[in-house]
Amino acid sequence: MQSFRPIHRQIIALALVSLAFFDTALGQKPDRKPNVIVFLADDLGYQELGCYGQKYIKTPNIDALAADGLRMTQFYSASPVCAPSRGMLLTGKHSGHAYVRDNRNPKGLDHIKQEYGWEFPGQFPIPPSEITLAEALKSQGYATGAMGKWGLGHFGTTGDPNKQGFDLFYGFNCQVHAHNHYPKFLWRNGKKEILPGNDRTLYGETFSQDRFIEEAVGFMDAHQEDPFFLFMPFTIPHLSIQAPQWAVDWYTDDIKEQEHTHRGYLKHPTPRAGYAAMVSYLDYGVGLIMNKVRAMGLEEDTLVIFTSDNGPTYDRLGGSDSDFFESAGEFKGLKGSVYEGGIRVPMVATWPGQIPAGKISAEPAAFWDLMPTILSMTGNQKSIPSNTDGINLASTLLGKGNQKPHAYLYWEFPSYGGQQAMRMGRWKTVRQNIFKQGLQTELYDLTADPSESKNLASEYPAILTEMEKLMMEARTPSELYPFKNLD
Repeated sequence: MQSFRPIHRQIIALALVSLAFFDTALGQKPDRKPNVIVFLADDLGYQELGCYGQKYIKTPNIDALAADGLRMTQFYSASPVCAPSRGMLLTGKHSGHAYVRDNRNPKGLDHIKQEYGWEFPGQFPIPPSEITLAEALKSQGYATGAMGKWGLGHFGTTGDPNKQGFDLFYGFNCQVHAHNHYPKFLWRNGKKEILPGNDRTLYGETFSQDRFIEEAVGFMDAHQEDPFFLFMPFTIPHLSIQAPQWAVDWYTDDIKEQEHTHRGYLKHPTPRAGYAAMVSYLDYGVGLIMNKVRAMGLEEDTLVIFTSDNGPTYDRLGGSDSDFFESAGEFKGLKGSVYEGGIRVPMVATWPGQIPAGKISAEPAAFWDLMPTILSMTGNQKSIPSNTDGINLASTLLGKGNQKPHAYLYWEFPSYGGQQAMRMGRWKTVRQNIFKQGLQTELYDLTADPSESKNLASEYPAILTEMEKLMMEARTPSELYPFKNLD
């Protein structure tokens, strides 16, 4: 494979910051709170990183984070699709209690649409009553920035990221807008920023991921003497398959293409190489941002978490090939499914001097744990909402033992036929096609059968009955997302 090339001079100039900043960082106040960076990939499968066993795609920067910190092997997203997963990460709730539980767009907002010039619908907005991680950290003196994909309410609604704790938002507000990585515009808070040379075709002059990286570096520059929370919800490797050609060339000689029937999104001439390039481009962006942190001398003052919002996309949709890359590993299901392949995701955490290097944890945990964990590890325990479903994973991350375990992990998803799942220790229950089939429950032993190939419901009736009871107790009905047969 060809060696990785720089993105372009502007980013390199930003990333390779002057060592003069190093002296400033050394002169910071001793009581300065640690920075927090959360990298969130979009539709990245459990086994699409080198440190998780990927064979074709190179991810040296994320692999280095795993080597320098902790890698979790039984970590879960909050939902098998984008918007609810992001919302639950930021609010510390699972899908039985969260406000946003599905990818749906609001209606009846034409007056706001005209005022702000919306071209894409946005998703259902988070209400003011929800407390986000950004709001909690901002209340403790943090500068807060998010660059990438939002999907939790358009500008002019209560879900406006500036109303949900972020000083700066730059990127795609609506996830439908994010289906093309060479957009005509991006949002800087509530204003459109036109991107020259882009017309929403396969290629353009301004790759949106470059802009996210540049804005992130600029945000850290502006707040290097303050504690900051940088949320990076990248939009790759979500379809469409798009990356600069020189990045695709990293893989064209090493990955063999295969004829297939293209379904949806833009058609890429070399979809396997293009997809691999997107994952490596994501990795390269992580590397540039981490270079900036090191150049500022803030590596030992920064907690970094990397994860993905759900499992890999449906095979051959938009040219993706999850079978070829073994994107979900041994797990059953893909994006949109509450089987393991749709919700088990990579999770890497680093904090030099705090999180021991080279550790691997099999502790079952999920997105709703990140809010209480981050607030605890940054000394902001008093900001943890009382209604969180999460637990503090600090003992696991810091390698101190005595981790309080979850009684269970819970998911519900009122789409794709209606789905529900619960994990309790080694056991997992799954309900599929609830709208048509009712509450037919499958039971799996994940320790013996991580691929969920053998349904044990008839063999362990007592465990099944206990978990079915908990599956009803774990949730409250949602007026916004009614769920037939559960409500």
